[in-house]
Amino acid sequence: MSTLRRPGRSEPGPRKAQRRGPDPSPQGGTDWDQRYRQGAHKWRQPDPFLLAAYREFIAPGRSRPRRALDVAGGVGRHALWLARRGWQVTLADASKVGLAEARRRALKASVKLELIQRDLRRSMLPRGRYDLVLVFFFLERRLFPALARALKPGGILLYKTYTRPQLKLGTTGPRDPRFLLKKGELRRAFPSLQVLSYRELVGEKAVAELVARKV
Repeated sequence: MSTLRRPGRSEPGPRKAQRRGPDPSPQGGTDWDQRYRQGAHKWRQPDPFLLAAYREFIAPGRSRPRRALDVAGGVGRHALWLARRGWQVTLADASKVGLAEARRRALKASVKLELIQRDLRRSMLPRGRYDLVLVFFFLERRLFPALARALKPGGILLYKTYTRPQLKLGTTGPRDPRFLLKKGELRRAFPSLQVLSYRELVGEKAVAELVARKV
C-alpha cells in the first residue's frame, strides 16, 4: 500500500517521522561549507518520500529514465540514487564542499552527475528542461515559479520540507518561522501544476510532502 496521500483525503495524524533532515534556511555556500566540513548532513540513504513517490508516480509512467534536477541537493544522496537508475542528473547547490563530496561519491559509484555551484536564492533555472525536479529541506519561496517552469510537460516535482509545527518540537531544524511552511502553503505554492499527492506530518519532525505534475 502506498505511503503517500492523494488530494481530497484527510491528512494523517501524528506519527513517527523519518530521519532528521537538514536545516532548509536559504544560507549562502560559505555557511554550508563549514557545516559539511564538520560532518553535518552526510546521509547516504535517500529519503523514504523519494522512494515512495518514485515507485507510485514516476516509475510507472517512464519507459526510460530521463533528466532530473536536484535543487540544494548537498552531497547528492538523491542525485546518486537516481543516477544509479540511469537518470541524467544535475545537482545544484551553493556549497563547494558539499559538491566535492558528491563528486567523490559519484566517482566511487561509477556514475555521472552534472554538478553546479550556484546561489539558488538568486539564480535562474532553465525553462522546460527537466522530467523530474527534487527539493528536499530547502525553502526559498521566490524560487517556486522557476521550479514549475523548469519542468517539461508531464514532468514531476517532488518537494519536502519543514512546517510551522516544527517550532514546538525539540528536534533539529530551523527555528526561524520564515523558513517554515504554513499549513497548506506548499500545496498552494504551485498553481500551474496538478497536485498528485500532498500530506503534512507531525512526529519527530513536522514536514509537508508534495508530488505535483506539469500538465
